[in-house]
Amino acid sequence: MTIPVAASTLYRLFAHSYARWLKQPLVEAELSDEQAAGWLYEEAPFGLLAHDTRADPLFIYGNLAAQRCFEYSWDELMLLPSRLSAPPQQVEDRKQFLEQVRKESFATGYRGLRISKSGRSFWINDGIVWQLVDQAGVLHGQAALFRT
Repeated sequence: MTIPVAASTLYRLFAHSYARWLKQPLVEAELSDEQAAGWLYEEAPFGLLAHDTRADPLFIYGNLAAQRCFEYSWDELMLLPSRLSAPPQQVEDRKQFLEQVRKESFATGYRGLRISKSGRSFWINDGIVWQLVDQAGVLHGQAALFRT
């Protein structure tokens, strides 16, 4: 399988920001960037999503594990406002949590109810959410790593 170009391009931003805030690597250090980007997209045993910095953020990344959970293809996910990943009754809680992450740079231990394309509800557990900040200090959005 060929990973989307955006997935490959974003790997360094994910890895750099994750290591910066959480003081540990996102993937095994012995992998090349290309191998690590492929592993993260295709094989990671966790979901990984990211959205941009718009007022109503759109997803900019979703690995295969996240796509399976949410039942969206890459192309469908890239058109989806991230707020629609939560059921209507959870949107305000999600918004407040993401504001906390914005202020503190990251948060661990997150648990939240989410909704798939078909309307199926599911819990994400053991979530880690962090600010996507590049090496120049520019904010590109937020990423979320989760288990279901």
